[in-house]
Amino acid sequence: MKKLTTFGKASIILVIIFLASLWIFPMWQIDLRAPQYPGGLSMKIWINNITGDVDIINGLNHYIGMKTIHKADFREFVYLPVAILSFMGLGVAVLLLNRKVSYYLWTAIFLVLGLVSFYDFYKWEYDYGHNLNPDAPIKVPGMVYQPPLLGYKKMLNFEALSQPHIGGWCFIFAGVLLVAGSYYEWKKNTRP
Repeated sequence: MKKLTTFGKASIILVIIFLASLWIFPMWQIDLRAPQYPGGLSMKIWINNITGDVDIINGLNHYIGMKTIHKADFREFVYLPVAILSFMGLGVAVLLLNRKVSYYLWTAIFLVLGLVSFYDFYKWEYDYGHNLNPDAPIKVPGMVYQPPLLGYKKMLNFEALSQPHIGGWCFIFAGVLLVAGSYYEWKKNTRP
């Protein structure tokens, strides 16, 4: 079995450091702007928490029939830290095994974890934006309030911007590094 190159070993350490940053920095940020909030409102999503102007956003969401946002409602805040910590531990095992095939498998697991996480986030936003209370004080026929998964969207008089925060960029860089590392290891493996 082929052993990892120095680049492959270094990338494992970097990926683990990038993922450890998820406990230091938020993963995602949703910013809202409207004439009545010239300074804007912001919600930061961490690996295990939601912070920012959540209480104000909940107050506004009540008028359009959206559910209130509470940390306790998200199982992800329990499962995601466990999944990331397990993945980091698996990275240490890959480093100790020092085999290219284990690196490729570790990369595949990360890609699945990333895709499932983004899909789960999309489902969360969809549910909050579409499943509205029919008795809400403000009703606009056909209007949904799902914030964008990534990017900008105008909803009534609010503008929403959803984007990765520092932790999210670190997560993305970890994925890019793993894919680049796998490609590099494979190219080194196929050279005569």
